[in-house]
Amino acid sequence: MPARSLLRLPGPDAARWRKQIFACRAAAQGGFVRRKAADVDRIVGRAAFVAEMRRRGFPVDENAGQYAIFCNSAPIRRLC
Repeated sequence: MPARSLLRLPGPDAARWRKQIFACRAAAQGGFVRRKAADVDRIVGRAAFVAEMRRRGFPVDENAGQYAIFCNSAPIRRLC
């Protein structure tokens, strides 16, 4: 088998990936999770991701190639 074929592993499907985000303890307790923006865009798609966060009422920030997901609907106050 050529070494090149090892690079073509199947990635997670979008539904399972979304489920995994919200299955973690931080999300379940209304905390904060982060994900690489490139992974979100590749696996789920930015538009679908943003639509799901809006549906849940979760604010999302983007910084340094990461999405910061606040798994609650409380206001965000920037301190500095």
